[in-house]
Amino acid sequence: MPKVAKELSAVEVKRLTVPGFYAVGGVPGLHLTVSATGARSWILRAKVGTLRRDIGLGGFPEVSLADARADAREAKRNIKQGIDPVATRKAARSELLAQQVQEVTFTQAALKVIEKKQEEASNPKHAQQWANTLKTYAFPVLGKMSVKDIELSHVIKVLEPEWTTKTETMTRVRQRVEAVLAWATVHKHRSGDNPARWKGNLDAVLPAPAKVAKAKNHAALPYARAAEFVADLRTRDGMAAKALEFAILTAARSNEIRGATWKEIDLAELVWEIPASRMKAKRAHRVPLSPAAVALLEALPRFEGNDLIFPAPRGGQMSDATLAAVIKRMHASNTEADQPGYTDPRQDDRVITQHGFRSTFRDWAGERTAYPGEAIEQALAHTIRNQAEAAYRRGDMLDKRRHLMTDWADYLADQAPAAATVTPIREGRV
Repeated sequence: MPKVAKELSAVEVKRLTVPGFYAVGGVPGLHLTVSATGARSWILRAKVGTLRRDIGLGGFPEVSLADARADAREAKRNIKQGIDPVATRKAARSELLAQQVQEVTFTQAALKVIEKKQEEASNPKHAQQWANTLKTYAFPVLGKMSVKDIELSHVIKVLEPEWTTKTETMTRVRQRVEAVLAWATVHKHRSGDNPARWKGNLDAVLPAPAKVAKAKNHAALPYARAAEFVADLRTRDGMAAKALEFAILTAARSNEIRGATWKEIDLAELVWEIPASRMKAKRAHRVPLSPAAVALLEALPRFEGNDLIFPAPRGGQMSDATLAAVIKRMHASNTEADQPGYTDPRQDDRVITQHGFRSTFRDWAGERTAYPGEAIEQALAHTIRNQAEAAYRRGDMLDKRRHLMTDWADYLADQAPAAATVTPIREGRV
């Protein structure tokens, strides 16, 4: 028969300070272990099935002698019922850790999505806009919440306050919150419907964006005044003015112009080939160069060690604001001289934009020429929405577009005001 350990008192247990393994009695197998560092803890030595287990019951004195004996009795009762305390504890710990891993806040999920957007975006500004709008509007409400707990009421709290006053911005916020929650669902951090979904969800709560905010297009100069503007622009000095003129002659987007390099230009073939990486549609685009565009390029200086056609003063890529500043200064100098400014009468007389010249070109080509719409759309590098048509269209209509762009350049030159009515050249760089 096994030897029964003497039942120690609480005072006697407290005096056990020499390193060792001490049976304390009261419950068979209950021991106090004292380490070389002086740390003391409770161990229940018991047989579980065919295995001998040393089951930890906590440290002393945090767990008192009385509590250790009570826990030891409970463990023995479980063992008699076929429950392994060690295996049960490990399973509970694993479940807790899994739950903690699954617990992700909206901010943590959003940062993951923003990181993905930064890797995908050809324009870093786009990913930065994601971060800025979420930090400004979503994080104050959702940031610290676990994504699994976010419901419709929380999303409404983000959107509703400024839905009717900043509709376009809040629409983007909604789309970005929806994307973050979709990421969280795919990664098993939440389940169920996406509370930021519009159709069949938020559309029953918030007014449709089109009903509360009319979308505004880029302000564009009527094509009847395009030649007047170009004549004025050609009186201006500076690389930004040249970049703006080249943008007008080629009907290209701002980022395509500002990132243009000399290696993309083939003056022998009179073609500017923009690589797919810099195009909105992610497809390479060939731009036929009119004689006016070629003359502009040939007159530009080239800078050693810098392949940019239109570099900023410090050598890097000029900003979009630089081109906008040219237009704003031209508009301001005209209005100060009591001359017509450069505004769009169809857009509440807002000052025109560089991107608006693409609309100016489109209006001129559609109303003043007989070129097919496909050629005009190709000139603007627009994506073909009809998938069947896109599948069968292989060429890029370069020859037709070469005539189109030359006619556009000629229109800008031929329609220029007579010498007596040309706005006097103003001093200063633009």
